[in-house]
Parts: sequence; structure tokens; C-alpha cells
Amino acid sequence: MEKTQNNKAWFLVLPVLIVVAFSAVIPLMTVVNYSVNDTFGQNDFFWNGLGWFEEMISSDRMHAALGRQVLFSAIILAIEVPLGIFVALNMPKKGFWASFCLVLMALPLLIPFNVVGTIWQIFCRVDIGLLGHSLAAIGIDYNYTNDALDAWITIIVMDVWHWTSLVALLCYAGLQSIPQAYYQAAKIDQASRWSVFRYIELPKMSGVLLIAVLLRFMDSFMIYTEPFVLTGGGPGNSTTFLSIDLVKMAVGQFDLGPAAAFSIMYFLVILLVSWVFYTVMTTLDAQETK
Repeated sequence: MEKTQNNKAWFLVLPVLIVVAFSAVIPLMTVVNYSVNDTFGQNDFFWNGLGWFEEMISSDRMHAALGRQVLFSAIILAIEVPLGIFVALNMPKKGFWASFCLVLMALPLLIPFNVVGTIWQIFCRVDIGLLGHSLAAIGIDYNYTNDALDAWITIIVMDVWHWTSLVALLCYAGLQSIPQAYYQAAKIDQASRWSVFRYIELPKMSGVLLIAVLLRFMDSFMIYTEPFVLTGGGPGNSTTFLSIDLVKMAVGQFDLGPAAAFSIMYFLVILLVSWVFYTVMTTLDAQETK
């Protein structure tokens, strides 16, 4: 039986396309226009070609921010993905405690980004913060506003607290989709706990795990609000990631041309990595369906 197509259904999608075009495509074209032009103000533009892109590619400032951003994303993925898998494996599978754990794990995800930064800013202050004051009381020299290492540790712990729940919930959903027959067969074969995880649980949740890695990479690579509220990019430029540096360039210094070129390159890096993840996911799905 041939499947019929109703092209009139496209009219239902048309309002969404118009909204997306207005809120995404038009601003993107504006950014592209700024990236290839220069201006002295009063909307008086003149052609600059790829000059801003060449300046950004050779900019030590951008290289430093990119290095900090890549390091931060790598640390976040190295901590949150294994920790999320560990939490998901140890969560109750059914009953009251399963529901309780799911609600508890979802709570950090409900807190707005700026509120998370404010909570940890107060929590870690040496004078009034519970964590900062407690560490100072036991003799630990901790001050995230003056020490770059303390600032990095604080931001990493804050992000782990905020987003590990997402990885755990996605992995938990993947584990719940595994039929009990697999576990029964493993029990009959007297498979070890590691063998069950290696050959049953990990392959079955590989799809959701890739989604979790993709989401966490995108979020960590575009992080702005939490570190900006917590440290403002300091001390010095030690926590000035790409997004914070971009805002400083565009809003603080009003260098619209370099900032536009910077943002396009930033967007292309995220798009390229996301495409790689998507290709891997579709390849794995095709192999599983064979």
C-alpha cells in the first residue's frame, strides 16, 4: 500500500517557519553583514571583506579563550558522563524511591542559570558563605575571587552539581528500556556485574549516552551566565571563556565587526562538532537496525 502525502500540512508548519526566520535567520544575516563590513558609526558601512576573520584567527586573545573553553568542556565531559552513568546504575528501578530519586535529580535542572550562579557566589564567599567560611575556619586558603585555581574548581563543581542530573536521567531512561530477559539470561550464565554493564547496559544506552554527551558539550561550550555571575571572567582572564570574551568584545568594547566574525566562527565550531555527533549517532542506529 502506497503512503499518501498531504502537502496541505505544510501550511500548519508555515507559522513556525516564519517565527524561526524572524528570530534566527534575520539576526544571523545581520551578524554576517557586520562581519564583512566596518563602520565609523551612524550606519555608515564600508566593505572590509575577510579582514575581521583574519584578525580573529590570528588573535592571541581568541586562542587563549578557546583553550580555556576546550579545557573546561573536556573536564566537564570527563566528570559528568561517568558520574551520570554511575548515578543512573545505582538509582532504584521502581517503587516510591524510584519516583523520589527522579524528582530529586530533576530539581537542579529547574533552577535558572543566573540563580545557580548567584547561589554558588553566596555559598562560596569567604566572609558569609557556608562553604567559603567553613574552609577558612579549618585553615584551607580558599578564595575564588583572587585565586585562578579556586575559581576553576568552583565553576567546575557548580556545573557538575547543576548538570550531572541531565546525564543521569538520560542514562536512567536508557536503562529502563532494557528488557528483563537480558538480565535473566546474564543471571543464568552467571555473568559478573562488570560483564552485564559492558555487554548489556552500555550498548543498550549508547544512543541516549551520545545524546547526553552532545547536549553537555553544547551547553558547556556555550556556557556564559553561571561563570559570568560567579566570577565575571576573573580573576584576571582565568575564567573568561569564549562566550564571556565575545560579550566583552561586542558590548563592552563595541567592536561589532570583530565580535560578529568571532560569533560566526564560534557558531561554526559548535555546528561542526554537533554534525560529527549526529553522524556517529545515525551510523550507530543504522548498525543496530541491521
